[in-house]
Amino acid sequence: MRLFAPAKVNLYLRITGRRHDGYHLLDSLMVPISLGDEVELSRADGAPGSLALAADDPDVPLGEDNTVRQAVRAFRERTGRLEPVAVNIRKRIPIGAGLGGGSTDAAAALRGMNDLLGAGLSVEDLLALGLSVGADVPFFIRGESARARGIGEELSAVGPLPRLWMVVLFPNLAVSTAWVYRNFRSKLTKPSNNNNLVRKLDTPHEVVEVLVNDLETVTMGRYPRIARLKDRLNESGAIGSLMSGSGSAVFGVFADEAGARQAFTGFEGEKGFRAYLAFSLT
Repeated sequence: MRLFAPAKVNLYLRITGRRHDGYHLLDSLMVPISLGDEVELSRADGAPGSLALAADDPDVPLGEDNTVRQAVRAFRERTGRLEPVAVNIRKRIPIGAGLGGGSTDAAAALRGMNDLLGAGLSVEDLLALGLSVGADVPFFIRGESARARGIGEELSAVGPLPRLWMVVLFPNLAVSTAWVYRNFRSKLTKPSNNNNLVRKLDTPHEVVEVLVNDLETVTMGRYPRIARLKDRLNESGAIGSLMSGSGSAVFGVFADEAGARQAFTGFEGEKGFRAYLAFSLT
């Protein structure tokens, strides 16, 4: 069984508060994109409860902290299904990019285990399991553009967004999400200031009017080359650009497919970063 695991970009990300346990509260508009991993699941030989986990990228950590391993463990604890399985990750989403690579793989593993073994868990069950693995996992289980609040787990549907063509640039630099949040010191944004997400966004130009990311000042302050890549996207014709999540990837939104393809051609093959042509899925 092969599942596509899409990356995401944050079109909007404001930090709105902090919980007593230290987790930051946010308000974000998240969109799945065509860049993605492939997660393949199959039944395997082995002892009950065993998991054969592999990836085609040697930089993917396969130990106990791997999100797919955590997802399979959570699924088994919930269902009691201990059939040995094999999971192979074909990695295309760069690691430490703020594009949700680990979370989307975990979501694919949960959906895949449910289907492969016929466990019959509901979407609500899968969402709860996903949240136990990571705050972004429920978004990927739903698989559609959403406004995320709380620590990212409070999801609400947004009206249909226009197809967004974009170029994503990854500076070959993995950023620690935990480090970024620890070093975030900016003035908190009140939720009432976020009403611009309520209005309908019908065109790419209207979408870029809401582009904002409170975490940019932290990540770009330490890694100035991320800001330079953002500037280059604007110079290439993007009508708006932004860092995704905690970074390090930045993306540029273009008015149309032709503009995005032309810009991508200019970036493709250049040393020092990786370029991806992508579009929004919902």
